[in-house]
Amino acid sequence: MIVWSIANQKGGVGKTTTTISLAGLLAKKGHRVLVIDTDPHASLSTYLGVDSDEVTHSLFNLFQQSSTSRDAVRSVIQKSEIENIDLIPAHMSLATLDRVMGSKSGLGLVVKKALSSIRDDYDYVLIDCPPILGVMMVNALAASSRILIPVQTEFLAMKGLERMTRTLAIMQKSKKRGFNVTIVPTMYDKRTRASLQTLNQLKQDYPTQVWPSAIPIDTKFRDASLRRLPISHCAPGSRGVFAYKQLLIYLDRLVQNDQH
Repeated sequence: MIVWSIANQKGGVGKTTTTISLAGLLAKKGHRVLVIDTDPHASLSTYLGVDSDEVTHSLFNLFQQSSTSRDAVRSVIQKSEIENIDLIPAHMSLATLDRVMGSKSGLGLVVKKALSSIRDDYDYVLIDCPPILGVMMVNALAASSRILIPVQTEFLAMKGLERMTRTLAIMQKSKKRGFNVTIVPTMYDKRTRASLQTLNQLKQDYPTQVWPSAIPIDTKFRDASLRRLPISHCAPGSRGVFAYKQLLIYLDRLVQNDQH
């Protein structure tokens, strides 16, 4: 099982789009994919047609249960309408976790333990993270084999990336483990100087971590979200799909390297 977290402490950079786009491509290749929505705003759940206000079982229940057995974890997983994609939905109650259960021991490893009990059920797990550092992001990072950081190709997004890399550095010290990080430039518009300069700056500042290409601006992403489908399923010939396919090839190569 390969686990990727899609994280950034800045909102609006393409985390949910990256999660669903990669999930769609993996599912089309026949992989069994689980996506986990750890954001109380539940954008990923909504994208997949799940009303987070109506769900009776969500990620929040995993934190309330005393067990992370396979049956306990399976009880919070929902099948999506898309073949090969299952979902653990979010609920707004996730926003209370830090306050209500923040002092509980082992709280940062709940998702990791849960995934270990369903290790044989899925090939890939993609975790969509909230834009704040808290219990949910700590869980996601602890469970992951690689962190994908989408970064909008504009100046202010660089500040969000700096915060995110500082967070990872702090966690690396406390957990005594390193993180495999891939920075994914998003919303790239080659016609604008800002996009070109930001992409070049990313390559200069993070030469070993940044994916050397970029996800372009593409109106097909908006069309796909309206249809509640991954872009690969409704606009397979689009520029956005081509870019995410290239990213997936790049990530698969990194997976091979990690395993050797």
